[in-house]
Amino acid sequence: MTIVFAITVVLVGISALLGVIATLRANSDASRAVIGDLLFFSALAAFIPVGLLTDSAVIFDVALLMTMLGILATLALGQILTRGRR
Repeated sequence: MTIVFAITVVLVGISALLGVIATLRANSDASRAVIGDLLFFSALAAFIPVGLLTDSAVIFDVALLMTMLGILATLALGQILTRGRR
């Protein structure tokens, strides 16, 4: 089972690295915002296997709060980028 967690963390790390590279190459604010969300949720995805390995309920509570805050930040940034238009 730990091999699966290691593979998961490596794949999430690769996606985060590709996100950083895409951030450097992005030329619009909307692209950077989407990539920022990718990096945030990649960090969250790397955080969850640690909770599974340590059997800690606190980590899952923190992950749930991070998810809710990440979604709210995404919605707020969408409102800012569209200047409040729907």
